[in-house]
Amino acid sequence: MSLPPLTAEDHECVPCGMRFAELTIAGASGIVADVPRRAREAVAAVPVERRHGRPAEDVWSVAEYVCHLRDVAMTFTIRLHRARTEDRPALEPMFNDLRARRFRYDDHDLDAVLDQLAAVTPGLLREVERFGDADWDRTVTRLPHEERTARWLLRQAAHEGVHHVRDIIAM
Repeated sequence: MSLPPLTAEDHECVPCGMRFAELTIAGASGIVADVPRRAREAVAAVPVERRHGRPAEDVWSVAEYVCHLRDVAMTFTIRLHRARTEDRPALEPMFNDLRARRFRYDDHDLDAVLDQLAAVTPGLLREVERFGDADWDRTVTRLPHEERTARWLLRQAAHEGVHHVRDIIAM
């Protein structure tokens, strides 16, 4: 299983319109804080019969997207903590598709997962509050050639929320 490359520090996502270079720490934090509400609203707009089951083999179900958003909040909390407290830590990949399959995300109760997302997101924001201005330039790696800043980690967490809420709305 090969890993997809990390997006660039100045990533611009055409489908969702996210532009990392224009996203401040406060802006990214605000987006992250709003993900639980936006995810809940997006799920509520999807007919019950379309919330489970993949619409195509290569497209996650609504339940899988929501589980992933919860995982992002938890994983990026740890990643940001490590970026702040360790020197250039090597981060474990999330293995998103493996998680979705092995942990049977499509079978999860959506209301429970939405509650979990709302419960864990404040932890991510509390970690962000611990950063000083200089901490945002601290770096992490995933693969040997992939070095990203803590700033990128927060922006990527915000991007995941925007992008995948958009995916849910499109269901």
